[in-house]
Amino acid sequence: MIKVGIVGGTGYTGVELLRLLARHPQVELKAITSRKEAGMPVAEMFPNLRGCVKLAFSTPEEAGLESCDVVFFATPNGVAMQQTRALLDAGVKVIDLAADFRIKDIAVWEHWYKMEHACPDLVAEAVYGLPEINRAAIKGARLIANPGCYPTAVQLGFLPLLESGAVDVGFLVADAKSGVSGAGRKAEIPTLFAEAADNFKAYGVGGHRHWPEIKQGLESFAGKPVGFTFVPHLLPLIRGIHATLYARVSADIDLQELFEKRYAGEAFVDVLPAGSHPETRSVRGANMCRIAVHRPPGSDSVVVLSVIDNLVKGAAGQAVQNMNIMFGLPEDTALDAVGMLP
Repeated sequence: MIKVGIVGGTGYTGVELLRLLARHPQVELKAITSRKEAGMPVAEMFPNLRGCVKLAFSTPEEAGLESCDVVFFATPNGVAMQQTRALLDAGVKVIDLAADFRIKDIAVWEHWYKMEHACPDLVAEAVYGLPEINRAAIKGARLIANPGCYPTAVQLGFLPLLESGAVDVGFLVADAKSGVSGAGRKAEIPTLFAEAADNFKAYGVGGHRHWPEIKQGLESFAGKPVGFTFVPHLLPLIRGIHATLYARVSADIDLQELFEKRYAGEAFVDVLPAGSHPETRSVRGANMCRIAVHRPPGSDSVVVLSVIDNLVKGAAGQAVQNMNIMFGLPEDTALDAVGMLP
């Protein structure tokens, strides 16, 4: 059994990790930490876990994380980098669901996250946990930087186009929308029901923290600098991301066939038939990215539609997928749930 600890278990990604790991046949949940809620049974805060998770929250000092095989950090940015070195030295693998190890250029990371990085040497070691690209490296890793939610949907949508050289890399646009759970489990005015319901708006147009992460990935796919514009929007949904991606076609290629071949062996990327329009509800609760590719008539553009559940394939589900790879388990272990409809 894989002994698992979770640091920061009171947020949406923390409870999603618990939901997935509680039904994992090879996992033993050893600890879930929260300083504020230490001593409270997890099921008291999250009644959906009643009968499935018997742990109580504990402080990090009392959790015995060093005796775990793997520790997930479902914490705000800047927390994992303070504790990761000690865990790695104790032989514990680490999967960080925040952004502490995603961006390889430390100066860029410090610019966007407004803090000094505590362990820049570990950033060089960390493997970016997008299995569809880095599966082999993930298998041998001891530190995983789990991708962000927007970056997962956008990168998977653009990946076949950039790998094949089928588009002009100087003009890539991501028009992406997310539900309110992407902002985390905290009380803020923009995500109050009366503010977010019956409303739709863009935000972060002048700069969003996921932009450098996505750009880093796109440039690695293309092997050269790219011109990339990212505009996020807030949808009046609880879960879900819909990314509409635009590029200019520069090669005579069957785009539908390109996507189908690239993702033919991927359990968690579903390329829909030509002419389809994926819906966020089709992936709700599932570790799945659904993609459709369109070529508008009379245009030199390609439009890719990419949908994920931001809490599953965009966070906790992808983290469990990475854990499965790291420990040599079938990739879909505990991740075979079908999306919930209606």
